[in-house]
Amino acid sequence: MKILLVSVNASYMHTNIAIRDLKNYADKYFENKAHAPKIELAEYTINQPIGEVLRGIAFTNADWIQFSTYIWNAEYVSKLLPEIKKVLPNCILGAGGPEYGYGAKKYLNNISDLDFIVFGEGELTFADMIEKSQADAKNLLPKLKDIKGLYYRDGENNVAFTGNRDFIENLDDIPFPYPEISSGQADPDHKIYYYESSRGCPFSCAYCLSSVDKRVRFKSLERTCQELQIFLDNKIKLVKFVDRTYNLDENRYIDIWQYILNHHNGKTMFHFEIEAEYLSEKALDFLQNIPQGVMQFEMGVQSANKKTLAAINRSTNVEDLARKIKRIPRTIHQHLDLIAGLPYEDLQSFGKSYDFVMELRPDALQLGFLKVLNGTSMEKYASENGWKWMDSPVYETFSTPYMTFSDIAFLKDIEILTDAYWNKGTFSYTTKYIFRKTSPWNFFCGILEYARTINAFSQARKEAYWYQLLYDFTKDERESIDKTLDRNLIYDLLRYDFVRAGKKGNFPSWYKHNYDKDKHRKLLDENGMLENSRIGFSISEFEEFDYDVLAEKPEEKKEHTELLIKYK
Repeated sequence: MKILLVSVNASYMHTNIAIRDLKNYADKYFENKAHAPKIELAEYTINQPIGEVLRGIAFTNADWIQFSTYIWNAEYVSKLLPEIKKVLPNCILGAGGPEYGYGAKKYLNNISDLDFIVFGEGELTFADMIEKSQADAKNLLPKLKDIKGLYYRDGENNVAFTGNRDFIENLDDIPFPYPEISSGQADPDHKIYYYESSRGCPFSCAYCLSSVDKRVRFKSLERTCQELQIFLDNKIKLVKFVDRTYNLDENRYIDIWQYILNHHNGKTMFHFEIEAEYLSEKALDFLQNIPQGVMQFEMGVQSANKKTLAAINRSTNVEDLARKIKRIPRTIHQHLDLIAGLPYEDLQSFGKSYDFVMELRPDALQLGFLKVLNGTSMEKYASENGWKWMDSPVYETFSTPYMTFSDIAFLKDIEILTDAYWNKGTFSYTTKYIFRKTSPWNFFCGILEYARTINAFSQARKEAYWYQLLYDFTKDERESIDKTLDRNLIYDLLRYDFVRAGKKGNFPSWYKHNYDKDKHRKLLDENGMLENSRIGFSISEFEEFDYDVLAEKPEEKKEHTELLIKYK
């Protein structure tokens, strides 16, 4: 029997840990047993044509094909599944994962070629299915009713559920998900490798499926460190822990950090989802010793409105949250999240939440939009209280009793501006000054209104466009621009952000290039870069400014400045 486990990822860089866990657990379970199945993995992306993916699947001639599904690939998989039976009419088709699992009745009713859906944790169910099929996929369908953790069609073609399956008690029973790393078949520089050291979440956030499984189980510390060493030995660039809340057991999570710090290879970045409010003082003290390039934290703030936070079952102690985030050293990349469309949050309230987060100066602010997921308590609350959202994945909110569709669309444009002017770091000198003098929310609202008057969001927006837009906006004399801002300084800072981003072949019309070749040559000489003048000129630029743009507070240092900008 040949089984194919399939994942359709968001992009090439992503890896799917779920299908690897199923295969590796089953391979271990059937290692010394007769009739062990042949299990293969196939990973594609949602950007590939369905016909291309279909050919790849068809040529495997698999007897049993099973998909891993999430909100980002569910529609793609739903289109693909009916086509598979046309080219492999005798294969058994199944799916699992949070999207199909919690929407099992809908998907089984809508996709007649789908034979079963695995609900919840899949390793034990998958192994049980293989055991009961007795190495012949044709034997599986009559046995589905006897296997816990499955949705299937009964004899009358109704969707039936076999009941919940118990969890795996010892996570050490699940093999390391990436044997290909040790065998030299990894792509360490271009793929993200996801890693799991715990399952479950003790919190009850209304919008999150992780709140359904509250019993937390941990992989042993010894096993975790052994597996992290594999990533370190093979110089994997980025490892993302998928633990829903990493910092639950103080001694354990600090010991893992200590191991990473003691064995770091100078390359691998480890990503953690942190509930910042629950970081202990001991943990915060420990983090002060973390150097650049070792860790990055993703921390969900979601809202600064205490009534909103209470409604979604999150802590309302935003003051302590802010205090602890401020204590995390800047050597750790910080990614903070907000969610638009939550209860009791209108545009005014959201603006306050936005400024609350920006005051913490995150390296990136992800402005997300509430997704009303099947199986969450938010689904019931939203349906009873007037929310409107997409019927199909990704179930994103259209409007709430507090925000109209136009309000949501306004925040979509704020998201675009936030990504362009803040998250990418391209405008850091300009925004550092602006946001020290005025509210980031107010400033972005102003530039948004201006951008809409010139249809900016309907045009192709390459990086150079954002410079032009900010230049045009700050030169406009409208009342929406904060009058305390020094527009001449903004112009100098904008020019510096532009020129420091990379060597320019030419300069746009808005940019005044104050160039003096003799001064450029003199500075090259002073910096020991004239040994080969052609190379020296090609990897540097000379520019003059009216302010000291490198000063901590350039508004206080209006003095002629000449700079040699050196490029990598």
